[in-house]
Amino acid sequence: MEKPSVLFVCVHNAGRSQMAAAYAAHLSGGQVEVRSAGSAPAMEINPAVRDAMAEAWIDISAERPKILTTDAVELSDIVITMGCSDTCPVFPGKRYEDWKLEDPAGQGVEAVRPIRDEIKSRTIKLLEGLGVEF
Repeated sequence: MEKPSVLFVCVHNAGRSQMAAAYAAHLSGGQVEVRSAGSAPAMEINPAVRDAMAEAWIDISAERPKILTTDAVELSDIVITMGCSDTCPVFPGKRYEDWKLEDPAGQGVEAVRPIRDEIKSRTIKLLEGLGVEF
């Protein structure tokens, strides 16, 4: 079986989708192809998100927000949206999930930690469902 591919999408690709992609890549150890994108990407990763992930020993400081493209959706088996489902292109045969999560934009590390932890929990469940071994 080919490696499953997951695309994480939020509006700015500066917080939630970056955290989910980082956890998916880290926890799967390369067993899953991971992408992230935003419908209206920010200029940079949210500093509080970067710091919260550093606390979890995951460095996302080199990541940059990316624009959501039709190709990214077409190349992915699973598309996880986080607050931008209306702007995400829909293709038949794809699995879509919408994760309702608080937006970390404009919040400090204290507020980002519970969002980070919820994303980690959901990402673990997603990966377990794909048969990823930890």
